[in-house]
Amino acid sequence: MNESRRGNIDMGCKPVAVDIERLTKNNQNYRTALWTGEYLQVTLMCIPVGGDIGAEVHCDTDQFLCVESGCALAVTGQCRNQMNCSRKVTNSVYAPPHHPFGTVQRTKKDAQCAGR
Repeated sequence: MNESRRGNIDMGCKPVAVDIERLTKNNQNYRTALWTGEYLQVTLMCIPVGGDIGAEVHCDTDQFLCVESGCALAVTGQCRNQMNCSRKVTNSVYAPPHHPFGTVQRTKKDAQCAGR
């Protein structure tokens, strides 16, 4: 699949080639699941300056963060009570998926109401 597809519709396990930097910078939703596979998910997020995503625990996954514009502070650790590592980061890819297929959440409040 190429970038001519309409919008940021989650293409599931279908092959996809996109300009992720452009899509990320143009994303105005708090969270948009761009691609959800069985073992990997790519999400785009738009966090306002000074905003946060709150505490998230991904005990059973690896996560890769990359910020396309601005910077972020990721605070990590072995568990919620041991958050002893902080790093400035710039985007996020993690596996396996944590958000339902096709997730689009316009705001952080929408995400919190959905339980994620």
